Order: sequence, then C-alpha cells, then structure tokens
Amino acid sequence: MPVLTRPDGVRLYYELHGPGDAPALILLEGLGGDIPGWRRNIPVLARECRVIAYDFRGNGNSDEPPGPATMGTFVDDTLALLDELRVERAHVYGQSFGGMVAQEMALTRPERVRTSILACTHPGPRHAVRAKGSKVPKGEPWRSMYSLGFPDRHPEHVAEDLRIGAAQPKHPEGGRRQWEAMQGFDSFDRLPGLDVPTLVLHGTEDLAVSPENARLLAERIPGAELVLLEGAGHLYHSEQAEAAVAAVLDFVRRHERD
Repeated sequence: MPVLTRPDGVRLYYELHGPGDAPALILLEGLGGDIPGWRRNIPVLARECRVIAYDFRGNGNSDEPPGPATMGTFVDDTLALLDELRVERAHVYGQSFGGMVAQEMALTRPERVRTSILACTHPGPRHAVRAKGSKVPKGEPWRSMYSLGFPDRHPEHVAEDLRIGAAQPKHPEGGRRQWEAMQGFDSFDRLPGLDVPTLVLHGTEDLAVSPENARLLAERIPGAELVLLEGAGHLYHSEQAEAAVAAVLDFVRRHERD
C-alpha cells in the first residue's frame, strides 16, 4: 500500500492511475471522503491523465491528524505528495472541502498549479451562500448529498455508494479537524488575485452547498469558467459521473494545448 509519511508521523495513502507521461491530475476529496468515492470517475480520467488520488489526513486509509490542522496543512500535504512523485505542476481538482484546499493552493502556491478545478465548494463559511436545504427523512442524512428524489429513482446506485462508503475506515477525529480547518478558511477577498486557469463545477440541485456559491466563485476569480450540471446534487460526480468527467477533461485538454 503506497504511503507518504509526513514529518509529524502522519501516513498519507495514495494511488496512481493512468500513463506516467500523461498530464498530472490530483484529486482532492471532500470532508470525510475517500478514494473509492471517485471510483465512477477515475477510470475515464486515467485514459488521458496521470491521476493522483490520495486520502487527506483523517480520511480513508490515511492516519488521523495528531492535532489541529489548517487549510495550509492540507496544502502542504498535497505539495509533499507532488514532490514525492516528482510532479512540478498539476491540474488540481478539489471537491467540496477539497475545493477549499485547491483554492488555498492556487492562491499561495500558484507555480505548482497548472489549472484549478473547484467543484461543489465555497469561499469559506464567512461569505458562503447558505443552502436552502430540504427536509430528509429522520435517520437518512445521506439523502442531502443527492439531488431531491435521486435515491428513490436510483436505489441500486445509492445502495452501492452507501455500501462502499460504509466499508471504508472511519475517522471522527479527522472529520473534526477538517471541519475546524474549514471554519478558519476564507478566500473571498483574495479570489480576485487568483491567477490560475479555473473551472468552477457544481450541480444545480446541490442541497448541501448552494449552487449560488459556484456563481460567486466564478464572478470573483478572473477568467473563471462556470459549468453547472443540471439536476445534480452534492455528489454530482456519482450522480452524473459521465458529464462531470467530460467537463473536467475538456478543460484539461484545452489548457494542455495552450
């Protein structure tokens, strides 16, 4: 099992997919996420990219964080992994919490970021547009991760997501540390200075993070492109994997040609 051990002793689990000489694309998962959450995306992304997938400290097969963490902690972990793999610049694709890590990385270490792909995320709690939300049945909070009605229309799809998610290691301490890092994150005033080609991706029926945050990010980041996946929820990359991958690869292809 490939791991990178950080100076504080935390071991980060990672996987590599796709040709070694292809453009590097690193996947930054959501709060409490894990690599299997990308399973509907990685095989197609890996046809054209060297996909680097890793579990944040406190997620999946990586270790718990030994103490408090900031968004900078997760940026440093990401940079250390790129250094380990001898990747000078990567396309950085962050989903939800990972989208905040991607923002911080593009703002503080733009020379390491080929492009930034920010999915179903926001600029920090202080300026985030609150999701209107929707009532979900008691005991089924996972429904808020999908667009309204999707679990009932696609029960087998959702059952697979839940089964695979339940099989992954659980890290309550890691989730708390990531939540704390998110509470201290605020990119809003810095976004006009973000000088990296950026794609903002969001589902129009996201019940967890309002799609208005995508419009907010796209407006504040110079030259950002906005792609809204009609009818998709927070787990857009599960609900509409084909459309999500197509949008990402189109963006990467165009900037590789440039």
